[in-house]
Amino acid sequence: MSIYQITSESVTEGHPDKICDQISDAILDAYLTQDPFSHVAVECMISQRLLVIAGEVKSNAIVDVEKIARETLVKIGYISDEIGIDAHNCYVIQNIHQQSPDITQGVLKESTEIGAGDQGIIFGYACKETDQLMPLPITLAHQLTKKLTELRKDGILSYLLPDGKSQVTVEYTEDGHPLRVTDIIVSTQHRANISTQQLQSDLLVNLIKPVIPSSLLNEQTKILINPTGRFVTGGPKGDVGLTGRKIIVDTYGGLIPHGGGAFSGKDGTKLDRSGAYMARYAAKNIVAADLADRCQISVSYAIGIAKPVSYYINTYGTEKIPLEYLYAAVTTIFDFTPKGIIEKLELRKPIFSDTSTYGHFKNNQYPWEKINQVELLKELRKVVI
Repeated sequence: MSIYQITSESVTEGHPDKICDQISDAILDAYLTQDPFSHVAVECMISQRLLVIAGEVKSNAIVDVEKIARETLVKIGYISDEIGIDAHNCYVIQNIHQQSPDITQGVLKESTEIGAGDQGIIFGYACKETDQLMPLPITLAHQLTKKLTELRKDGILSYLLPDGKSQVTVEYTEDGHPLRVTDIIVSTQHRANISTQQLQSDLLVNLIKPVIPSSLLNEQTKILINPTGRFVTGGPKGDVGLTGRKIIVDTYGGLIPHGGGAFSGKDGTKLDRSGAYMARYAAKNIVAADLADRCQISVSYAIGIAKPVSYYINTYGTEKIPLEYLYAAVTTIFDFTPKGIIEKLELRKPIFSDTSTYGHFKNNQYPWEKINQVELLKELRKVVI
């Protein structure tokens, strides 16, 4: 018996907000490549023919920020104002300055300890709905937008343009198991000479059917492709983009709370990002070790203080061992101090550009996606039981 539905969305790399995320993370990686101890917090705003890059940096690196931004736009496919913006001729304004000494003194201690760069609350989550231990709605939504970009870049549907988004609704049984997909929405930018009918037919065959498992579809599933009928003006020409405005797309699709802090453009000393990665790492290993079917972890920090202020674990009643033992595991096996996170998850390396599209928890090669604490956690279960 079904009881509830969950909807999640994703956007393509050509979406204005995602353009800004990609530029911010490309700049971050450039600083880390030269100076792994760089402190970076860079954000962008993009609109018609204009890109603004601003932020705070403490680094020994010398980075050509404008060059990186233009190269990123070319890689996405924005090479003319007609499409959305011209990477070669758009205006680029920079306002990057030194990190505030007030923040620096809180982050850099006299010892090797690193303090939290700001106060904040972060969340991590894992569940058994997919092989990635991610919720099914956001997983399917990302697969649609990623495939949409592949169809464009591979020339299979050459009339597609960079901007686009998807939305997937999944119906669940009373005990929390996915039952079926009830609604699919895809909106994609396209060239003006393509009819809505052709677009809908092509995407049904080349996008929807290859991505969405037939076992999740039935005759009641609603599929909407470009429901307004036309999407020619897109990208920065159609809408303003900002770094960090797709935080739900970046994480779990709205299934759990979000602390509010964005990820892209921030180095590992920023707990908005690194803390959320560690919380995902802990939750994923707990679920992979079969200590719970679902696990949400929340951690809070105070600026300048290394150790977290608080921990909260929610397994939605699916825990296989008493919760007090899960708390003990999280607080002892997983080091949530900034220094511990940075070292364990290798966050001084320039590994962030790939995370800026299609979710931050998609690739098992990311250090925070590895399930390498499972055996230790399984031993805990043996001791408890």
